[in-house]
Parts: sequence; C-alpha cells; structure tokens
Amino acid sequence: MTKRRAIVLLSGGLDSATVLAIAKAEGYDVMALSFRYGQRHAVELKAARAVAHAAGVARHLEVALDLRAMGGSALTADIPVPRNRSMDEQSSEIPVTYVPARNTIFLAYALGFAEVEGAADLFLGVNSLDYSGYPDCRPEYVAAFERLANLATKAGVEGTAKFRIHTPLIDLSKREIIARGLALGVDYSLTHSCYDPSPHGEACGECDSCQLRLKGFRENGIEDPASYVGTKAGTGNREQGTGNE
Repeated sequence: MTKRRAIVLLSGGLDSATVLAIAKAEGYDVMALSFRYGQRHAVELKAARAVAHAAGVARHLEVALDLRAMGGSALTADIPVPRNRSMDEQSSEIPVTYVPARNTIFLAYALGFAEVEGAADLFLGVNSLDYSGYPDCRPEYVAAFERLANLATKAGVEGTAKFRIHTPLIDLSKREIIARGLALGVDYSLTHSCYDPSPHGEACGECDSCQLRLKGFRENGIEDPASYVGTKAGTGNREQGTGNE
C-alpha cells in the first residue's frame, strides 16, 4: 500500500525535528523543506541536513531566498537579538526576532512543493510558546492558510487533494515537545535553536530561543546536548577559565 506523502517545514531546530519524527511515526512518506533566507543563524541549515539524513526522508529540498532585502527583523537585519529576557517579557509583545510574513512565505513554498509531489499534508512546528508572540504561529492563522491552500491550487479546485496543515505541537510546552521527541528517538544533539550563535556555531544560551530550549530540557531532568558558548553542554552555567568566553 502506497504511503501518503507529507511536506515537513524543517528549520533544523528542536520543534521541527520533533514534527518530522511525528510525521514519520504517523506513517507518512516525508519530504523536508528548508530555507536559506539570509538568517543570521544559517548554521541551522547544517542541522536541518543532519536531521533529515538521520530520519531518512525521501527528499530534502533547500530553497534560497533573501529576506534581508526587506529586513525588519533581528534575524535578517543589523538589529541586536534580545538576550536574557524574562518569560513575561517574551510573551508581552511581538519580539524583534519576528521575521515579517515568514511563515506565510514558507508555507506558500511548501504548498507548491506539495502540489508538485502529490502531497496533501503539510507539517509545521508552531507551538503554544510561540504563538503568544508571533502572529503567524496562532491556530487561527494556520486555519486561514489551510482554507487558502484549498482555494488557491489546481489540486484544491479540481478536488484531487484536500490540503491539511498539521501542527502537532501547537498545544505543547517545550518540556512536552522534548519528551515527545525523546520517546520517538529524536537525536537533539543534531538540532540547533539559537538565534545568535557564535562564529563557530555554538548557541549563545541567552536569546529567547535558547532560554526556552534550556528550560524544556531542565524540566525533563536532562541536559541539553547542544553546544553553548562558554558552558558545559546543556547546563546554561558559564564555565570560568575555559578560554571560550
């Protein structure tokens, strides 16, 4: 029996790696889609390749586009990445690390890829810790794009496919996401989440993404296997005299 095909948006981060594992566990023939969009943390693409290879995806497509031309985000322009913010600060406003319309752009590419490959299922790693700050991570946004997908495609209009956008992490905390991934055998040492890594690709341990990731591992009672600047891996505690400051 032929497996259903699915497109997974794969950044190389913790969430998307978990979503990829979930799609595989649900029996989909998975293809992954990643973007080199001018992000300052382009090291995540190396992680995406490693995750896709480890998962044995049928096809991994990497698309280049330059969102630096628009700027407007700390991830694509010369704007400092916020560090050491409290959880209240992180959830109080749309952060400067929001990339204008990024998920809309990425999902549009994923929709085209899906239609070409005969896939009707798209997987996206948004979750409850993200959509409080990012407008394109909310359930109502995902539902609206799903409606658009079925209105704006040949497959949708002709009825040969009914597109669905799956967001299996949307109601989960980082602790729950990590627990789910570990149960599915995700190797989180392959992933990268930091918004502002060192020139050597080490995570800063202080940006919003790093703080959420570290908190999720702590709440699971295990160390984060990622490499952090000036720290033991996953502890978030700076080592003195290491020469890595």
